[in-house]
Amino acid sequence: MKRSEAYSAIKTYLSNKSSASAKRLKADVVKDIQSVVLSMDYNEEVTDEFQGIKVWWYAGRNTPNTLRISWYPADDEKKYYKLIVHKRHRELITESYVSHVLKEGKAIATKNRQRKLYSNNPSNNWYGYKRSKWSNVVFEHPATFDTLAMDANMKEEIKNDLMKFSKGKDYYARIGKAWKRGFLLYGPPGTGKSSMIAAIANLLDYDVYDLELTTVKDNTELRRLLIDTPNKSIVVIEDIDCSLDLTGQREQKKKEKDSDEEGLDPVAKKEKEEEKKESKVTLSGLLNSIDGLWSACGGERIFVFTTNYVEKLDPALIRRGRMDKHIEMSYCCFDAFKVLAKNYLEINSNPLFGEIERLLGETKMTPADVAENLIPKSDYDNGETCLERLIEALKAAKEEAIKKSKEEAGVKAEEEEKQKQQSEKEEKEKELPAKDVKEVKENGSAAEEVKENGVAAKEEK
Repeated sequence: MKRSEAYSAIKTYLSNKSSASAKRLKADVVKDIQSVVLSMDYNEEVTDEFQGIKVWWYAGRNTPNTLRISWYPADDEKKYYKLIVHKRHRELITESYVSHVLKEGKAIATKNRQRKLYSNNPSNNWYGYKRSKWSNVVFEHPATFDTLAMDANMKEEIKNDLMKFSKGKDYYARIGKAWKRGFLLYGPPGTGKSSMIAAIANLLDYDVYDLELTTVKDNTELRRLLIDTPNKSIVVIEDIDCSLDLTGQREQKKKEKDSDEEGLDPVAKKEKEEEKKESKVTLSGLLNSIDGLWSACGGERIFVFTTNYVEKLDPALIRRGRMDKHIEMSYCCFDAFKVLAKNYLEINSNPLFGEIERLLGETKMTPADVAENLIPKSDYDNGETCLERLIEALKAAKEEAIKKSKEEAGVKAEEEEKQKQQSEKEEKEKELPAKDVKEVKENGSAAEEVKENGVAAKEEK
């Protein structure tokens, strides 16, 4: 721990005690902390107690003796905390108390911090003044597990899994595994995969790191990005089937691009290459980063992959141990509808719920589409009109599904009829004697010859 980090941890730890007992206080705005941090002013003293032992903390500062012009005069001061304790307790204080203070100070700072949503920068923006691998905005997504539209039992199961993981530091150390967990969220668009990620972050109070693989040049850059993610973070790769070429078609795509750029002059070709530098991140590199030796560099991290087409993913990517829990984000069920009705209309029950439950069991509609129908569109809309609109939408979706099913059945029947006719024709040809088949072919050839001769004779006349 750096000296400034230790000073900040002690300052945060003493904040509550200072506000309660110090005569003079000073307020500081600390980076990434939501509220103002109150601490004792310089030359003040506060007491603390640890395992029945009383200790004293004194805040002081040393100002430079020489005067000089500085853009940041506060940085020239040497600020410090002095710990005073009886000599007979020295061993306990140095071995246990100091580490306890630093640990508690960091925990308080983490709890009070302003959570962020991070996105990775291109590598050419990593180095230089005030540059970093990740850029961030304040994370203020309101989704929680209470507002998630999904099966109630599944929600409870996921919450229990997450809480068990967050308290499992000693357990993971005992079984010899890195303190991390993987979640695969799959299902059609509009089923709440992004909302699930936000709910997980809000439940555990974690930061979210949205990793865009297409801007990562190679496996080395990917490893550096993941090493730069701290504890208590969620690393998200959305639409993993689109973010990384897992279908083995990269070489074909490269050949097509090369053929398109053959006619360009050298200068234009170089500019185009700079614009379209393709990521060289491989499946092997991704697997090693999330599950290899490098995955143990850090703890209490969750990896989340999302996809609309789970069948496209390589089995090695989503096996247990990498993606430990597979969560299907499916179409809207009645439990999910009740959550949406409560969220959007503040309705817990209604006579129309019975018909909606029946229609949801007969047709498929995503939670996003259900929510859209429940949103009041004007000041004149009430709960009743929104529910009736949803019923009409469900009926229309049901009719559309029936129509589509009939069309698919018709196409399938035509294909089966064609296959049947083809197989009957092949069977008849097999049943004919070889001589007859030869004669038929010869007669056909002779007829063609006569026709050609006839045409030729006609032309000679």
